[in-house]
Amino acid sequence: MGCGSVGSGNLELIFDSVGHFGRYQIFLYFICAFQNISCGIHYLASVFLSVSPQHTCRPPGNVSQVLFQDISSWRLEDIWTQFSIGREDHIIVQLQDGEIWELTSCHRFRRDDKSSLNYDYNGHKSSFPCLDGYIYDKSKWRSTVVTEWDLVCNREWFGRLIQPTFMLGVLLGAVIFGYLSDRAGRRLVLWATSTGVFLFGIAAAFTFDYYSFIVARFLLAISGSGYLVVVFVYVTEFVGMKSRTWASIHLHSFFAFGTMVVALTGYLVRTWWIYQIVLSTVTVPFVLCCWMLPETPFWLLSEGKYEEAQKVIDTMAKWNRTRSCKLSELLSLDHNGSAGNKPSQVEKHTLSDLFYDWSIGTRTLIVWLIWFTGCFGFYTFSLNSVNLGGNEYLNLFLTGAVEIPAYIFVCFGMDHVGRRSILVFSLLSSAVTNGVIMVIPKDYHVWCVVATMAGKFSIGAAFGLVYLYTAELYPTSVRSLAVGSGSTVGRVGSIAAPFCIYLSSVWIFMPQLLVGTLAFVSGVLTFMLPETLGKPLTTTWEETEKESSSGKLLSTTDNTELENIAVVNSEDSGLNK
Repeated sequence: MGCGSVGSGNLELIFDSVGHFGRYQIFLYFICAFQNISCGIHYLASVFLSVSPQHTCRPPGNVSQVLFQDISSWRLEDIWTQFSIGREDHIIVQLQDGEIWELTSCHRFRRDDKSSLNYDYNGHKSSFPCLDGYIYDKSKWRSTVVTEWDLVCNREWFGRLIQPTFMLGVLLGAVIFGYLSDRAGRRLVLWATSTGVFLFGIAAAFTFDYYSFIVARFLLAISGSGYLVVVFVYVTEFVGMKSRTWASIHLHSFFAFGTMVVALTGYLVRTWWIYQIVLSTVTVPFVLCCWMLPETPFWLLSEGKYEEAQKVIDTMAKWNRTRSCKLSELLSLDHNGSAGNKPSQVEKHTLSDLFYDWSIGTRTLIVWLIWFTGCFGFYTFSLNSVNLGGNEYLNLFLTGAVEIPAYIFVCFGMDHVGRRSILVFSLLSSAVTNGVIMVIPKDYHVWCVVATMAGKFSIGAAFGLVYLYTAELYPTSVRSLAVGSGSTVGRVGSIAAPFCIYLSSVWIFMPQLLVGTLAFVSGVLTFMLPETLGKPLTTTWEETEKESSSGKLLSTTDNTELENIAVVNSEDSGLNK
């Protein structure tokens, strides 16, 4: 078919001509989606990178005999295979010079009486810090970042900052590269961020101290986040409207595959820097193939590069075995230049516009809470999976695998039951499963894992839906601002999630209590939001208020504006983890 008549919002007719999701788009989609696996890997690699094994102070000399309770040994390392050292436990060692020392995880004591090697001792002893370092249990991990730089005891918080600082880089990367993608093009940013993911991923494995490791991981986070922002825009601009919902939401599925790769690699590789190198090599196929990615026709047209855009359309048509669309004909029909020339300056809006009135302000706060809950719960479930008991590698693998059916559930459910209904169901289900986890006996770790997978399924479904739902709740003038602000609040949730895990030392079920409470409150408040299924996108606040109060469902078949948000303001949009 031909291009037909077009207006400012009808560049979608390109896909009517050359195919919505033909062989060319499928080829590009899977190249881009493959790199999402690498992003998923690095977002959760710290689960095993920063493992803190059992440890005790290193004695100030060579050990001749070791005593733990009623068990005697000649080697200190043999104790780890038989006992789990608790806070009140200690190890007694006798040095070759006859000195007797009591060793705990963060302190060591020298006994004044050297006459007998007994576990219980009531005499005088002198306290000393762990100046000679620590001895670690290497039965599971030969080395981690924690053991490499002794991030225990008074340096424990250095280890706990690894994941939050990474997530801070995620926040910064989305802002930087979202902006650059509109200025320099999507393809260049995809190249730059992917190369950064590879180089900084490898660099992190060869860092010489904790601070250089944190810097390398921070730059890795900026690159990975930048890729995730721009790849969603890139895919959106290459896939026709009929396929965009499935294509964009299932980019999450490849991120979930990354989580599964982390679990498998952690099981096979137990030295942290080798583990980091292996995970970083997943990016290599994309780096070698990314030169094949073309620039999107939408960006080329917005920059006035008509000949280059025509070449991309011709290539797309050739691959898809369809008739090409002549952009010269399409553009000549729009004399105002809205389709063919650079778009006119869009009026700038500020965050205060999301609080247009009391009703809209309430809506914004609820949406922000949902974003925060979704991201907070997503990472809390993922990071806490290794603490459930049983096989921690299998737990993390299942945590990633359960996301895939969750996104399929979202794709089917939101178009048949409604966005709000699915979101409420997902949030409340997550709250219930967190409550169930709290009442499951500690020894029943299999049931705890099952309940955790159900909770991850629910929160994953909510997180996969919130982007689309947010975009439909606001008028055109502030739609990108609403999505961008919600995504930013969500990233704050991802920064807070690791600290939530650390609260389990206060009470073992504290993470579940916090996530469950937030999910319940968010689910109840979601009832206050309007249903958007079948309703057209609005352009003004007046239309938004009218649609919110109207129960009439209208067709959105021909409405392409939502699908083109990324073209209007890509720096504020994206399906970011």
